Amino acid sequence: MTPENQPKPINVAVIGGGSWATAITKILSDGNVQINWWMRSAEDLKHIGQFGRNPSYLSNVQINLNKVKLYSNLTDALTDVEIIVMAVPAAFVADAIKELTPEDFKGKTVVSAIKGMIPKENILVTEYIEKTYNVPKENILVIVGPCHAEEVAMEKQSYLTIGGYSLANAKLFAHLLRTRYVKTSVIKDIDGAEYCAVMKNIVSLACGIARGLNYGDNFQAVLVSNAMQEIKRFIDAVDPMQRDLSASAYLGDLLVTAYSQFSRNRTFGNMIGRGYSVKSAQMEMNMIAEGYYAVKCVYEINRKYNVDMPITTATYNILYENIAPMVEFQLLSENMK
Repeated sequence: MTPENQPKPINVAVIGGGSWATAITKILSDGNVQINWWMRSAEDLKHIGQFGRNPSYLSNVQINLNKVKLYSNLTDALTDVEIIVMAVPAAFVADAIKELTPEDFKGKTVVSAIKGMIPKENILVTEYIEKTYNVPKENILVIVGPCHAEEVAMEKQSYLTIGGYSLANAKLFAHLLRTRYVKTSVIKDIDGAEYCAVMKNIVSLACGIARGLNYGDNFQAVLVSNAMQEIKRFIDAVDPMQRDLSASAYLGDLLVTAYSQFSRNRTFGNMIGRGYSVKSAQMEMNMIAEGYYAVKCVYEINRKYNVDMPITTATYNILYENIAPMVEFQLLSENMK
């Protein structure tokens, strides 16, 4: 195929400068895509522009600057793009895009790569985008795993699921993400996939606490098994529909986060289990553990539904009520089946 006969590249904006934003930028740049990449750090932008590497996250990933334009102005980054990928921590979404207006999102597909909830409002990121910026439901997608940014950086075989009310839009974006090391699939259960992605971070945090308390693999297996049942009870209450939670978009995402060495939630929980205070653990980590914010959101949402959620409750009590991890997990272990 001659260059003039090649299809025109699709223009995508990526919002965020962390590990997942870096990984998504890498994946997309391997396809027929032109990327406008915005991040808050002027120093990191300058470094990437000079050396093609993000100095703060996944610094071993080489960024193709022929396909990636760097932006410090968010509004400019969204000009003339067809797709917007949001990859900033959920707790900082509102602040990161506060300068934007509904006009900036008009006619564009918005993809949330964020596995968290908007604190205080206790709503999913997709709900926030729809409500605040008048983005139609059919123009909103989510990316779920199982997939860690660190393995994408090493080009290890990875799998991503794209959820969307519009399967046509989901299939288009799934195609853009497909490379020799990334396989993709699509589902229509956008809310269930997003809630599960939020919940699995809470479970991963709990697994980390258990590890920090020297509970073994036997206990963790039972903990994860019980957690999957807890996730099902919660999701069936907040968004009832037929769904197969054994699929990789749900169970697979939970497993990789609960067991992987790359899981920041597991790392955070491990520190809490070993005796770190929440503040000291947050200060030592260079990345945000979404589960810390998510557990408070889910706990407060559940006041309405009153679902039996012992793992979520125990994790909330440890992080927000200052109850000793050893005490909470002793009680939790007696109720595991």
